[in-house]
Amino acid sequence: MEEQPTTSPAPEDPAGAIETVFRIEAPRVIAAVARIVRDVGIAEELAQDALVAALEQWPGDGVPDNPGAWLTATAKHRAIDLVRRRERYARKLAEVGRDLEAAHCHVDAPADPDDIDDDLLRLVFTACHPVLSAQSRIALTLRLLGGLTTAEIARAFLVPEATVAQRIVRAKRTLAAKGVAFEVPYGPEREARLGSVLEVIYLIFNEGYAATAGDDLLRPVLCEDALRLARVLAELMPKEPEVHALAALLEFQASRMAARIGPKGEPVLLRDQNRARWNRMLIARGVAALGRADAVSPRLPASPGQGGPPSGAPGPYALQAAIAACHAYAYTYEETDWARIATLYGLLAARSPSPVVELNRAVAVSMAEGPGPALELVDRLAAEPTLSGYHLLPSVRGDLLVRLGRRAEARAEFVRAASLARNERERQMLAARAEECGQAGAVG
Repeated sequence: MEEQPTTSPAPEDPAGAIETVFRIEAPRVIAAVARIVRDVGIAEELAQDALVAALEQWPGDGVPDNPGAWLTATAKHRAIDLVRRRERYARKLAEVGRDLEAAHCHVDAPADPDDIDDDLLRLVFTACHPVLSAQSRIALTLRLLGGLTTAEIARAFLVPEATVAQRIVRAKRTLAAKGVAFEVPYGPEREARLGSVLEVIYLIFNEGYAATAGDDLLRPVLCEDALRLARVLAELMPKEPEVHALAALLEFQASRMAARIGPKGEPVLLRDQNRARWNRMLIARGVAALGRADAVSPRLPASPGQGGPPSGAPGPYALQAAIAACHAYAYTYEETDWARIATLYGLLAARSPSPVVELNRAVAVSMAEGPGPALELVDRLAAEPTLSGYHLLPSVRGDLLVRLGRRAEARAEFVRAASLARNERERQMLAARAEECGQAGAVG
């Protein structure tokens, strides 16, 4: 019998504390249980059962010092009970090991040097199985690994919430019906799933880096999980340039997190960030990862004075990592190589066409060439259906209009952007910018 962790006094709002803890710990609980029951849908249900148990016990007993361990142990005990009740108990017991209690307490080191002892990574590769559509793979993994709600995933995809809910339900049913193994695959099968895995890790990090909804701009736990998975994957697949490139991109992005919010949790724009707060260790890691990507991939187009002409076709993560590196190399906002960034965004738009990429390219063009040319690019995106509810489109347009002296128009754009923003911190910032434009216009 496992010894339950010690507990601490119950907080004033135990239900809120429990919900917060569960949101953070759920991916690890689901991944650990899925290894026993071999069914991600059942694993999620057992994790929810553990949450119910916590809601019943913690208000009276107090929140455990290690709540994640408590939730995992509770869910695993229920998983083992479920396995024992199954008609084919003997086969299931063999799958989880001769000693079931030992199997659910720890994981023995794999004999295969190409294997990896990480339940979360197994969960990613399982959810990214090719029996699922690309959209379903990403939605399911964001739900299971990222702990995102259906509404948050819908916001990230810019699709209706009902669509995402259907994808998740169908994905879990398909995995169960097809008997998909809970494992990190080998050889060609691993390569076939890699693109979806990278995209999932990227989206999880982005949700942590700029939360689509809620009261906080950042969700650091998601960033930490995504960054850890990217690092582990880079060790697992050393000859894959895009794996190293994604790791580099996330290292660079994570290096700026401490400077992205002010003392009251408010967003701090890139131009206003205190770069002394940027984490130079993470930047160094990003540089090293980008170097490893470059060593096994086509060269990126060189900046002036940094080498010869471009060759080959860098992948989308390599291009985004190169863009992030430009910001990391600049010790001040004014020193940023915006011309190179605009060029890289142009290559990215050709490599992976997307309205969001075009919007980012417009921002870079505004810094390299001025707000006028950039506004033309943004206005071309006005009729893009996928951006109709995207708050950053009117936000960028408002910024360009401010720089052109058209403050009344800018105010209207910031008001619209604030109305579309689901994150409370971003909404407050955009509303403040609208008010500033109104005050400036009144003074003028």
